[in-house]
Amino acid sequence: MSQLEQPRIVIIGGGTGLPVLLRGMKKYPVDITAIVTVADDGGSSGRLRDDLHIPPPGDIRNVLAALSDVEPLIEEMFQHRFKTSNELSGHSLGNLILAAMTSITGNFVHAIQEMSKVLNVRGKVLPAANQSVVLNAQFEDGTVVSGESKIPYSGKKIHRVFLTPNDIEPLPETIQAIRQADLIIIGPGSLYTSILPNLLVPMLGKEVCRSRAKKVYICNLMTQAGETLGFTASDHVKAIFDHLDCPFIDTILVNNEEIPADVVLRYKKELAHPVQYDLPRLFELGLEVVHGDIAILEHGALRHDPKKVAEILYNLLIAETKNRFEAY
Repeated sequence: MSQLEQPRIVIIGGGTGLPVLLRGMKKYPVDITAIVTVADDGGSSGRLRDDLHIPPPGDIRNVLAALSDVEPLIEEMFQHRFKTSNELSGHSLGNLILAAMTSITGNFVHAIQEMSKVLNVRGKVLPAANQSVVLNAQFEDGTVVSGESKIPYSGKKIHRVFLTPNDIEPLPETIQAIRQADLIIIGPGSLYTSILPNLLVPMLGKEVCRSRAKKVYICNLMTQAGETLGFTASDHVKAIFDHLDCPFIDTILVNNEEIPADVVLRYKKELAHPVQYDLPRLFELGLEVVHGDIAILEHGALRHDPKKVAEILYNLLIAETKNRFEAY
């Protein structure tokens, strides 16, 4: 199947969840576009963002690595993080290369495109915007905190998040990818700091709402202290709907595997608990619920199983494109 004939998938997210999913999806004959948040302001990304006035490269770097088709040593080098006592400490080589390429090309998107060629990336990687954005959170007591890295440590319940400045523009390529998509996947990732910063980019979220593609939300496995403490699956979905004022999600993918007791206990110390999928409320929201044994323990952390999730999504995609073809 040529690339022109391949069904098109748009995956929107950031953080650690998006690369995990992409490593599974790239093995299938699909045309992938990953739209990645640019709201990160912590660690190496935050330092480069502040020092060089460029969008934060960290989430983009991880997605490029996940979709790359190079020798393992090359990927390891790209992901290498310096542990020194000087100004290099904490920086990853990939972040520095993206920063250098941005300086050379004069454009962050061009830098990503050039690195995609070097890393033989399977698919397209696009930032949600070609500029840095600031994620702000308004809490239920009315107070506001600015900065993605600060939000989870407030100790307060989030009422809403919003972006500044007000004149953020999405890339034309992201709008085109959304309009041409056969399947749009939201997540997995932190609800308020990885998922919503993409959808709140003006026009980008509206295009997702308008799209005729099937839209699937991959629900998180665990709640997150400072973001979604006590949230059920439907609470995650409702927060997305409330922010976009549009009930656009068609399907939710949830984990139905019981998480081992020792893992639950370990996460409990971080005030994190398994996300409960409350079927009656999900059905009330008009969602198709797809269950799966999709959790895996990796290096002591609970992750979505990239193989199982990718297989489920690919089957949903094939069913959707077949139904659309038959409708014509």
